[in-house]
Amino acid sequence: MKFIPTPLAGAFVIEMEPVEDDRGFFARTVCTEQFALHGLKAAFVQQSVSFNTKAGTLRGLHFQAAPHEEEKLVRVTAGAIFDVIVDLRRDSPTRGRWFGVELTAANHRQLYIPCGVAHGFQTLSAGTEVLYEMTVPFAPQSGRGIRWDDPQLGIEWPACGERTISAKDRALPALSELS
Repeated sequence: MKFIPTPLAGAFVIEMEPVEDDRGFFARTVCTEQFALHGLKAAFVQQSVSFNTKAGTLRGLHFQAAPHEEEKLVRVTAGAIFDVIVDLRRDSPTRGRWFGVELTAANHRQLYIPCGVAHGFQTLSAGTEVLYEMTVPFAPQSGRGIRWDDPQLGIEWPACGERTISAKDRALPALSELS
């Protein structure tokens, strides 16, 4: 696996190194030893999937507050997304900065998201399925988020004909409103 650092400390794009033959390929997606060499946890305790019927579906930006902060490993098993993370860590020199990367079923990239970083995505194709692995179970009482279109963040989401966003996500606060 190749671990490519992002501009946000502790977040990595992870590329598989497939071994190919006439049948297709085989590749690792998680290796505890390789993750540890980069200071990352690979003790995932929960997996979830998000299936999105339409292109232009936007989910996020979500995170879990203490004491249920989570690290996530995200990859696409069908379709494509523009995946975005935002650094919310108070002591981070990149607080308030965002990073985006295209994850597709074809490019097999993954995004490792550390604690204290919000996550969201916009689908680039219909029928997109996103697989999440988390280091702590989902705790609804700790679920938080920030607005996808916060002008302070200035996220450059891909243009789309129609963007579908839940009422809950539309009501999320701006970064400046987080306590």
